[in-house]
Amino acid sequence: MHESSNRPLDVTLVVLPDTSLMSLAATLDPLRGANRLSGRQCYRWHVVSPDGSDPRTSCGLVVKVDGPLDPAARCDLLVVLAAFNVHVHADAAFLHALLSAARNAAFVGGIEAGPWVLALCGLLDGRAATTHWEDLEDFAAAFPNVRTVSDRWVVDGRFFTTGAAAPALDFLLNLIRLRQGQALSLDVAGLYVYDGLKSGSQDQAPVALGRIASRDPRLAAAVRIMETHIDEPLMVSEIAREVGVSRRSLEASFERLAGSAPGAFYLSLRLNAARRLVVDTDISMAEIAVRTGFSSLAALSRSFKRHFGRTPTAARRASKEMASRQT
Repeated sequence: MHESSNRPLDVTLVVLPDTSLMSLAATLDPLRGANRLSGRQCYRWHVVSPDGSDPRTSCGLVVKVDGPLDPAARCDLLVVLAAFNVHVHADAAFLHALLSAARNAAFVGGIEAGPWVLALCGLLDGRAATTHWEDLEDFAAAFPNVRTVSDRWVVDGRFFTTGAAAPALDFLLNLIRLRQGQALSLDVAGLYVYDGLKSGSQDQAPVALGRIASRDPRLAAAVRIMETHIDEPLMVSEIAREVGVSRRSLEASFERLAGSAPGAFYLSLRLNAARRLVVDTDISMAEIAVRTGFSSLAALSRSFKRHFGRTPTAARRASKEMASRQT
C-alpha cells in the first residue's frame, strides 16, 4: 500500500449507517483528487454497505453505494467507515463477512469508529490502534487485547486506524505522498486549501490548539492538561504550576486568547464532554457526572442547565426525538 507505484490501488470503502459524511469525504475525495491532478488512475474504488442498501449518514444524507460487501472480492485496501451505533449496525452476519473480506485484502483500515468494527472481529488483537478521541477510554476498556493509543492515525502491520475526518484526510494525503510523491500530495491538499498536515504520531486534540500554541505554548499546554483531567479536575493554581507560570499570568493569557477565565474555560470543556455523553450514549446520568468530574448528579444538572438551557435528561430526550424523526 505504501510503496511507490504506477499501478492503480483498488480500494473498497465499507460505509455503515450513521457514518459521518465528513469522514467519508475525507477518505474518498483525496483519491479522486489524486486521479484528477495526476491525469491518471492512481486509485479505483467501490463504495459498499453491509447489506447493499444505501446508508443514511449521521447528518441524514443518504449515500448511494455500489452494492453489498462481497466477502470473496479481492482488493488492495479495505476501509471500514463508521461513527454512531456501531453495535447496532455491525451484526454477527456482517462481522463474519468482514472477517472473510479482510482475508482477501492486502491492507485493512478503520476510520473514526471503524476501528471498533475491526476490533469486534478480533482483527486488532495484539496490535496498536486508535479511534475517535471521544471514545478512546471506552475503546481501551472494551478491547484489552488492543494497545489503544491517542495518535491521529496508527499503522500496525497490514492494519491502519484513524480518528475522525481530519486524521483520515492526513492519513490519505500521507498515503498519496508515499505512493505518488510529495508534490502530488501537496497539490491534493491544495484542492481543499488545507495546509495543516499532521503526522500520525501526534495526539488527537478535542480543542483546536494550532493558533493558540503558536501564540502561547504554555496556554496550549494548560488546555491539554485540562482535557486529560476531565474526570478529576485540577485547581487552576495546580495547572499554572504544572506549565511553569503564575496563576495570575495564566489567567491573563486565558482572558487574552480564549476570552474567558481559566476556570470558566475548564468548566466549559467538562460540560461539553458531558453533553457528548448525554446525547451520544445511553450511559446513566450518574455515571456521566462521575466521568466529567462533578460531585453529584445534582451538581451536573445545575451546571448543565445553566450552560445549555436544559437539563441533561431533557437534552437526551430531545436528541432521541430528533434521531427518530431522521429515520
